[in-house]
Amino acid sequence: MGLYDAYLATRHRLHDAEPPAHVALVLTERDLLADGAFDTLSSAIRWAFEYGAERVTVSVSVLDRAVAPTLVRELRRLDAPEQTVVRGPQADEFDGGSSGAATDRGADAAPESIDAPVRILVGLGGKAEFAGAVRELAGDVADGEVSPEAIDETDIAERLLFPEEPDLVIKTGAERLSDFAIWQSVYAELYFTDVNWRDFRRREYLRAVLDFQDRQRRFGR
Repeated sequence: MGLYDAYLATRHRLHDAEPPAHVALVLTERDLLADGAFDTLSSAIRWAFEYGAERVTVSVSVLDRAVAPTLVRELRRLDAPEQTVVRGPQADEFDGGSSGAATDRGADAAPESIDAPVRILVGLGGKAEFAGAVRELAGDVADGEVSPEAIDETDIAERLLFPEEPDLVIKTGAERLSDFAIWQSVYAELYFTDVNWRDFRRREYLRAVLDFQDRQRRFGR
């Protein structure tokens, strides 16, 4: 760790505010094409847990769904510090089916429904996930299991593929989000950096965490 990184880490450690418990990293397929991109991702996940996170979600948007299987295969080999679930797109299904897999630091596949500390989504857009939850809820209404008058936010949230809400969402390279966790990230703190993913280092992660700790969260109020 360099001197400046150590300075940022000390500021983080002495800060009065809690660090984000759930960190989301928003990437694109182009980010992962750069040399060393997967090593950077492994490091970023490791930094998140090192600096107080309990869960990390990684969203990789893809323009060409044909590349998703290759990305999923490579991400399943990722050297992550905690048990990891990797899930790719599955047409019209967002119910925890057979399209994903779980790895425990390279161990044999575990059930996809496992509540892993690290979840990586490839080509799973928030709009499609939300539509799937609404579709499932509509089916439950049609079957008489749910009354339309009784529907509230909880009924939607519990039908999402990954209902956990991130505290901090980090996007590199541009000040715009991809189709990521539309429902879950509504109250998240967003951090944009013009540093490209290939240049993302410990100091960039610490800057994001310190920015989060300096904010006063309002949760939409």
